[in-house]
Amino acid sequence: MRCRQCSPVPEEVRRAAGLLERRWTVSILWASSEGASRFNELKQAVGEIPPRTLAQRLLELEQAGLLERRVLDARPPRVEYVLTPDGLRLRAVLDALAIYAGANTRVNASPPRASTGAP
Repeated sequence: MRCRQCSPVPEEVRRAAGLLERRWTVSILWASSEGASRFNELKQAVGEIPPRTLAQRLLELEQAGLLERRVLDARPPRVEYVLTPDGLRLRAVLDALAIYAGANTRVNASPPRASTGAP
């Protein structure tokens, strides 16, 4: 049955959600907003992310205009990732998520363990 009172999700909301729903993306944005800017800093802040996945997410966030990749003139050359103005506007979303997670005991609970079949 179709909801007669519901309007469809706007296309721009679906596109933004599609980007943010990718695994690790919100964590990378959070780490970046907290000051992590180099690849290894982001990897350390995010945790168990595979390096290849981190590189892919950084590229996606750069292409979406949320992160800027800066190559610094140094020896050896250094690369930093910084939030763009569009990326900085997501800080309110990240803060709201942190407040929600901090206040919601179900989010903070350990995930349920798989059943072993034993009583």
